[in-house]
Amino acid sequence: MSSSPQLPVARPAKAFPCGPRSGMVRRVFDLPPHQIPTAENWFTFGSRTPRSPRRASSVCLVRDCSKGVETYLTFRPGGSPMGNVAFPGGSHEASDRATYQWFGPSLSQWSKRMDVLDQQLVQAHIVCAIRELFEETGILLAGTDEQSIIEMTDPEEWMGAREAIAGQDLPFDEFLRRRGLGLRTDLLRPVSHWLNPNFALRRFDTWYFAATVPNRQEATLLRGKGKWGGWQVASGVLAQRNTSELGDLVGQPNTVGLNFSRISYPAVEMMLEAMSEANGVVAYLSRARSLDLKHPDLLVRDGIYYLEVLGSMSAESSRPWQAAAGRQ
Repeated sequence: MSSSPQLPVARPAKAFPCGPRSGMVRRVFDLPPHQIPTAENWFTFGSRTPRSPRRASSVCLVRDCSKGVETYLTFRPGGSPMGNVAFPGGSHEASDRATYQWFGPSLSQWSKRMDVLDQQLVQAHIVCAIRELFEETGILLAGTDEQSIIEMTDPEEWMGAREAIAGQDLPFDEFLRRRGLGLRTDLLRPVSHWLNPNFALRRFDTWYFAATVPNRQEATLLRGKGKWGGWQVASGVLAQRNTSELGDLVGQPNTVGLNFSRISYPAVEMMLEAMSEANGVVAYLSRARSLDLKHPDLLVRDGIYYLEVLGSMSAESSRPWQAAAGRQ
């Protein structure tokens, strides 16, 4: 194996039109340092069979502030394929396919919107999103009926439940059933679908959703596990993405001194761009999006490794998604 290439100078991701009539744009992002040895090995020894991806879900919490749309970002240790700084989320568990009380669009409606025929898989993505959001932030999208939403009344009890669910000592479906709660799936919006590049040692097939924070709930880190989390103005993060400002704020060994592309993942950066362009949270949530699978590829230029993403130049439209209520 040859020595690792010199890292490029920090700068924001660039866009390259693929052709005057293609309607597609090619985005190029810096590769995080921890992924360079794997990328180098893949390139040096030739493409091989990619590792099978795990199913995963993630949630972008959003809220309005005087500077635009804010979102909740967290630090994910261990060189997460979803980015070292990313939205709350994680991989599917067996309980995500259990039976749940269900409020909001039916599974058939969700299946049509996500263009996924397997309704059990659709359920798993939605339940995983709500469960991981609760584990990592304490935000619970659940209620006793289609109009109610649970309130956090006892922070210590809430944290204990989160720890038990995260440790798989308490199934999520049992936690909800004990409290007579159903999933408020109408509070989620699908916003993007990503598959990690072929060279990665750990790969996720991830659906990203967006949601607002219910009244009388507050995002907090999971005790003993979370290292950093906080609300960030999307436009502010992008304005400083060619600097190490956010990485220094997170303060972890694999974030300090690095620009945004090197501590995150193209999915996060591109969703932050959509947030920054929206005229508030309502506009951001109501926009219909192209949910075609995005699959970054490895790009090598002058011995330097990048991630390349091909996508539509008009990935979003102003047509709102009508989240009709109902059950399967």
